[in-house]
Amino acid sequence: MTTSPTTDVSDASELRHQLVEQLQTAGHIRSAAVERAFRTVPRHTFAPETAVEAAYANDIVATRRRDDGTVTSSISAPWLQADMLEAARIQPGHRVLEIGSGGCNAALIAELVGPAGHVTTLDIDPAVTERAACFLTEAGYDDIDVVTADAERLPDEVVPEDGFDAIIVTVDTWDLPWIDALAEGGRLVAPLRLHGYHWAIGFTKAKGVLHSDEPLVVCGFVAMQGDGAWKRNRRTVPGTGVHLSWEDGTPLPVDQLTPALTREPTVTRTGITVGGHEPFDLLQLYLAGALPGFCRLEADPDGNHRVLDPPPPHWPAVAIVRGTSLARLAHERIGDGDDGKGRYEFVVHGYGDQGRAAAEEMAEQVESWQRNHRGAHCPLITIRPAAHRAPAGPEPSPHVFVKKHTRATVSWPIMLSTAIRSLTHGSGDAG
Repeated sequence: MTTSPTTDVSDASELRHQLVEQLQTAGHIRSAAVERAFRTVPRHTFAPETAVEAAYANDIVATRRRDDGTVTSSISAPWLQADMLEAARIQPGHRVLEIGSGGCNAALIAELVGPAGHVTTLDIDPAVTERAACFLTEAGYDDIDVVTADAERLPDEVVPEDGFDAIIVTVDTWDLPWIDALAEGGRLVAPLRLHGYHWAIGFTKAKGVLHSDEPLVVCGFVAMQGDGAWKRNRRTVPGTGVHLSWEDGTPLPVDQLTPALTREPTVTRTGITVGGHEPFDLLQLYLAGALPGFCRLEADPDGNHRVLDPPPPHWPAVAIVRGTSLARLAHERIGDGDDGKGRYEFVVHGYGDQGRAAAEEMAEQVESWQRNHRGAHCPLITIRPAAHRAPAGPEPSPHVFVKKHTRATVSWPIMLSTAIRSLTHGSGDAG
């Protein structure tokens, strides 16, 4: 390993060990192997343009941007790297593929597989792979294969005869076309997009199918490029500055929604609340699978519309389209909460002549999630190759996301109290 002449080795080492302790305290590093990897790999070597303090901050380091400022390559935040490496369950001697290169994460993987294992890191951008190869050599990781290719179609010579033991995807991906490249029993960890929501998910391959078995982690990565790039399918409602996006499912017409969005909405209250810092990502994923016509809604702040409390640009709202009407999930502050960070009630805004009915339909699903799933274990996701798809009907099955290469099914566990109550009522009815 070498370091930049301007970097004090002891300072970098101290910052690296401080970062490890921070990640351990927060529960992101949970094994001795991942701890050793993080204490060993010189993260700052892969970000020479960045101050060493910033390289060891618990945040991403952008390493390549487009002219418009969009980040196209980065070193992932350490907490997310640690979570994904723990989920990959990499062992000494494993053969591992990383999709989305940068160098630092590949070096961490190399520490985990040891001299008996092998690491391949792949990226579509030759500038990224050239940079990664350079820094890996500088850091002393000469045995890692750095490949320039479109991950949508892995080169045959890259894939071991019986598949990789683990595949880690470090770019935002809409699909998982790598099932055949994974060994039976192998692990695949990827930030998968489901209706625009991004989840880092760990899967195990069993009989040609991927099964998740760990909590989903909300995350963000640079977008996949090439043939695997996702499409927003974004439509603008004429004259309103309101935009609707469908990433899974068929986009619906939007031109007929203009009158609805220029009139005052109805408000349907659910009585279901959430704390100011309490995440409700799983509710949104539940609604995405439960409601036909589901989409994401954005609203220009200066648009000609009556959208109440427009959602922030980085987190479009949940919405459904019903002919000339639509409904949108929102929340209203109803108090300070026990911690002073606010208490909010979920409400549904309805737009158009059938807006109230659409809002009540969405509210019923919010209530179903609250009643049956909110306190249950994390949903489980199964990924089957497209060849396993059933014939398409007029509407997709609930909680099934049909993609180009695969079909993702989300299974929602029932809360124990709900299951017991159902059994009790059932036995009473039978008696």
